Amino acid sequence: MLSTENLRKFFGGIRAVDGVSINCEQGKITLIIGPNGSGKTTLINLIAGYYKPDSGKVYFEKEDITGLPMNKIYEKGIVRSFQIPSLFWGLTVLENILVAARGNPGESVMKGLIRSKWINYERDIVEKAFGIMKDLGLAEFWNSSIEKLPAGHLKLVEIGRALMAEAKMVILDEPISGVSPKLAHEIFLYIKNLRDSKDLTFLVIEHRLDIALPFADHVYVMHEGRIIFEGAPSEVVRNSKVREVYLGG
Repeated sequence: MLSTENLRKFFGGIRAVDGVSINCEQGKITLIIGPNGSGKTTLINLIAGYYKPDSGKVYFEKEDITGLPMNKIYEKGIVRSFQIPSLFWGLTVLENILVAARGNPGESVMKGLIRSKWINYERDIVEKAFGIMKDLGLAEFWNSSIEKLPAGHLKLVEIGRALMAEAKMVILDEPISGVSPKLAHEIFLYIKNLRDSKDLTFLVIEHRLDIALPFADHVYVMHEGRIIFEGAPSEVVRNSKVREVYLGG
């Protein structure tokens, strides 16, 4: 579904991403790991349109999307989260999910004045939002203000917005950072269930290997801007180069 070819991004003399080629299969969870400063977040920023690459290509569903702005990539069906959740503070969980809905006919000035033009759409998206919240274990918090939710639930709201936006691929930047082990495991269970039930594709950056690895279908390891290993999750911890640069020998 997604691939990069020899992607490069330099910041002055720093080779943040240096010739990275990856492939993410449809309906799979692809995990990217590596020490701090290895280029993981820069890589997904290049994929999601936050940065433009210095060279190389990004393909999504066989279409060249290299250098497209974030809104255009979002329209293609790629939705990403951030290490610090980017939500609308002051709104409820339901409202945060509803803002991601596409194709609101009421946004037109003329149609907005005619109730029959948008009332069915409003009913449908609210029903869809409650279904998403149920799938993510958020239904009981539907009317809670975002500020009152624990960190782990904020990550789930971001995933909920991606589902509301009808994402084909979801990119998650450390979805269980700062989350208790129990909830962290539950978050990855939700990700796995969404992969299986909706054929969603996930690209995930994560440090907590004990929780993330059992859920991954394929793993890439980055170090100093390059891919130093790719393979099955079971092979990662046995690889001597990975142990040396990431696991401490």
